[in-house]
Amino acid sequence: MTVVETAVKTELDGTLDMPTAEATAALVESRESVPITEPVEQPPLDLKAPELYINRELSHLQFNLRVLEQALDENHPLLERLMFLLIFTSNLDEFFEIRVAEQLRQIKYGREVVGPDAIHPRKVLNRIGEICATNVERQYKILNETIFPALGKENIHFVRRRDWTSAQRDWIKTYFEEQLFPVISPVGLDPSHPFPRLVNKSLNFIVELDGKDAFGRETGLAIIPAPRSLPRLIRLPNELCDSGDNLIFLSSIIHEFADSLFPGMTVEGCYQFRITRNADLTFDFEEIDDLAHTLRGELHSRKYGDAVRLEVDKRTPEELINFLQTEYSLEESQTYRVDGPVNLTRLMAVRDLVERNDLRYPPFSPGIPGKLKAEKNIFEALKQQDQLLHHPFQSFGPVVDLLRQAAQDPNVVAIKQTLYRTGIKSDIVKALVEAARVGKEVTVVIELRARFDEESNLTLAARLQEAGCLVVYGVVGYKCHAKAMLVVRREGNKLVRYSHLGTGNYHSGTARLYSDYSYLTADQEVGEDVHKVFQQLTGMGKIQKLKHLYNAPFTLHAKMIELIQNEARLARAGKPGHIMVKVNGLTEPKMIRALYEASQAGVKVELIIRGMCRLRPGLEGVSENISVRSIIGRFLEHTRVYYFGNNGKPDVFCASADWMERNMLNRVETGFQMTGKQAERLKRELDYYMQDNSQSWQLHSDGSYTLNTPADGEAVFNAQQTLLAEFAN
Repeated sequence: MTVVETAVKTELDGTLDMPTAEATAALVESRESVPITEPVEQPPLDLKAPELYINRELSHLQFNLRVLEQALDENHPLLERLMFLLIFTSNLDEFFEIRVAEQLRQIKYGREVVGPDAIHPRKVLNRIGEICATNVERQYKILNETIFPALGKENIHFVRRRDWTSAQRDWIKTYFEEQLFPVISPVGLDPSHPFPRLVNKSLNFIVELDGKDAFGRETGLAIIPAPRSLPRLIRLPNELCDSGDNLIFLSSIIHEFADSLFPGMTVEGCYQFRITRNADLTFDFEEIDDLAHTLRGELHSRKYGDAVRLEVDKRTPEELINFLQTEYSLEESQTYRVDGPVNLTRLMAVRDLVERNDLRYPPFSPGIPGKLKAEKNIFEALKQQDQLLHHPFQSFGPVVDLLRQAAQDPNVVAIKQTLYRTGIKSDIVKALVEAARVGKEVTVVIELRARFDEESNLTLAARLQEAGCLVVYGVVGYKCHAKAMLVVRREGNKLVRYSHLGTGNYHSGTARLYSDYSYLTADQEVGEDVHKVFQQLTGMGKIQKLKHLYNAPFTLHAKMIELIQNEARLARAGKPGHIMVKVNGLTEPKMIRALYEASQAGVKVELIIRGMCRLRPGLEGVSENISVRSIIGRFLEHTRVYYFGNNGKPDVFCASADWMERNMLNRVETGFQMTGKQAERLKRELDYYMQDNSQSWQLHSDGSYTLNTPADGEAVFNAQQTLLAEFAN
């Protein structure tokens, strides 16, 4: 067994046959020994060998574990640590809804797809179950033994039933009678009341009953679905408490007063549970005539897809757990016994219920470049100088201003815009509606299939159409993930184009939470390229040649391979080769092989990959010149930046695309080249992330990560804090 094969075995079954340091040190090929006096040319390594690739799903899980670790990091304020713990739950929910559900679907229909790592989905699922079981248990231990006690010391209390005072209980009982009892619908289980169809991720209770009801029925079991319209956390009135913030769980109220729902019967036990279902939407595009109509029909089914996970209160009797497992056709490995609320994500309501700014990140005001401050007319400002903005350290406001001023400017004749995830009440949407209503030509490409935003995007499309916008849904079979805006303005006798290109979404809210780049320009050649991209999206025709942009699925992938290979050629010629890439995921096999070849040629490859990464760094003879790190901090790192040294004449790009198959081959994406001072700035900011020794995690060739910490005598360096200090107010 090779060292890398050992690392893969570790990844799958948790065993380790040799020290990790040794496992990550070298790729050892098994070859027959030959006399050293007879040098033999060794065959080239097969860069398609499965042991050179980390499993995608297991890598995805590793990202979630890095998020969970933030709950223990005392450099984060206490309420933010709680949020990280809850984000872990939210991420894990989606992981089961989409990734685990897909693996199960493949097995169910005998259509298993094995990735470049050659690991069968059954083995992957087994390892996922082991990792999740261990870390969900750890999550609740952190919550109960670290976070809740720390909040208690800060006078923030989650009041248990056993600690309710008589006055509090009276208030809670009134709340139950007035707010809960009128809307709750318990379901007794008998032949005329089969097991109810419960909504994905909803809070429910299984109840053991003793006695007969009014009809003489004696089934012994009932289900209580918690009303989804009610909050899962309720704040007790201050006058009923000694001091501080006092919160109770909706589940505690239902537990306490469950007997009121079954008059004349005895509640022997009441236990929380939650079902996670397959929430992916699949389409046969050859059968679709109207994408919006088809999507509306499919959205309802998402709530009731096949069950993929059961979460239950750990105090639930085994016979009830077995009953639920049978009902949902789930195995023991798909069952999670938890020590606390089964729906932790809903605890995010703490942010609105507790006003403790001292336990949150300090506020900041995103910066605005001087040129944009000095010149109120954004069109005049862009004529003088292009603008590159790094959100959230710099304001998203200028992007909104471009669209708002375009809507109000009588010289603007047309606006074109892509929308992927955008709130229906956003300033962007308001400006588009205003522009259409005053008679401007407004074209909007809405990606209806942006996962979990489908319903919102359908509503958004209807609103824009009612305002008079021309709304299209991109290209069937290719998600439109590109972030582009084009404003056409009449200036004298000619039409002038102003463009915005971005790495993130047109959403002012996420622009305060995600790191992304925005590029605003009056460059007419860039504007012509953006115009051609919109022509491809709204009309039909052959691929059009672009001067400054590269777009997927046509030219972006090939261009990146070409630039990687160019660095390898330079290195072989004795010149320095250098590649830096910052993306959310690296999974595309051809790009990984090209990076391996570049490393073999001597190219220094520095990768900043937030989430999934199939590439194994640090393998002698394959990837010893490649390092991979992940930044996890206050802001979700979302920028996509590609840097190629090119022998002192760097090629630098921002893009909407990660280095993944879906982005490069199955989506509409844009990559835009940056030059001059803007390219230098991007390189400097990439260097910040490579210097980070407080929020960066290093990937090892066995698929594990370790937190980077300052060396002896080395100062702490935090990339996000450095960018805040440089740009924000």
